[in-house]
Amino acid sequence: MNRLVSYSIAALIGLLILSSTLFLVDQRQYAVVFALGEVKKVISEPGLHFKLPPPFQNVIFMDKRILTLDTPDADRFITAEKKNILVDAYVKWKISEPRLFFVSFGGDERRMQDRMAQIIKAALNEEITKRTVREVISGERGAVMAAVNKKVSDEAKQIGVDIVDVRLKRVDYVDQINASVYERMKSERARVANELRSTGFAESEKIRADADRQRTVILAEAYRDAETIRGDGDAKAAQVYSQAFGQSPEFYKFYRSLEAYRASFKDRNDMLVIDPNSEFFRYFKGSPPVSGAKAK
Repeated sequence: MNRLVSYSIAALIGLLILSSTLFLVDQRQYAVVFALGEVKKVISEPGLHFKLPPPFQNVIFMDKRILTLDTPDADRFITAEKKNILVDAYVKWKISEPRLFFVSFGGDERRMQDRMAQIIKAALNEEITKRTVREVISGERGAVMAAVNKKVSDEAKQIGVDIVDVRLKRVDYVDQINASVYERMKSERARVANELRSTGFAESEKIRADADRQRTVILAEAYRDAETIRGDGDAKAAQVYSQAFGQSPEFYKFYRSLEAYRASFKDRNDMLVIDPNSEFFRYFKGSPPVSGAKAK
């Protein structure tokens, strides 16, 4: 019985020792086998692998995927125009040299993130201090990111890390000057609005004056044309009257008298105080014979 128990304990110990020599590497990981802080080998192929049991050899796993590092808090920087701004940034990175990464940080990703945050802050500070807020936000943002990316990449290669991308998430003024900046922006917008309003008023007055001038010119030209046409009509009428008077003076006088009678006696109540024997009523007494006609 005691021998059976001894065999069972020995088998259990052997199983534990065997299990400690086996480890499984995922396709998304690196496996670094080390002994007493010294790297023995780096395994990047997935599958089942062997090592010596602890404490002779140990294994640590590292993620080989692209990871994202966000700065924990917005950092304060001073621009070329001596303005304080808050900048949030993030970086996409991956482990390219597991051995160098392990030597640099002992496989501690937290230490690596702290180190990377310092590198990013130093690179941003160097680039932002050369530029104004406008240039950092829009004007030269691409150039800023390219320069920061290069500086961070150069530093990261020394710790076994490849930088995929570096981006700014937010650029803002500090709280102490946000109100003054807002008021300055408000004043600037008001000034621009007043300038536009003044320009619009001047343009409207110019358009109104031009319209009045054109109206005066059009009315004057219309009056001129009307008077010309009226004058031509009067001349033609006078010519017609003259021709008619020349052909039959007596008939012309008779016709003009009829027009005078028609104008004088438009209504039954019209009254004239005049001598009945006056020349006005000559055609009421009988018309004289037309020249050239035979008397009967």
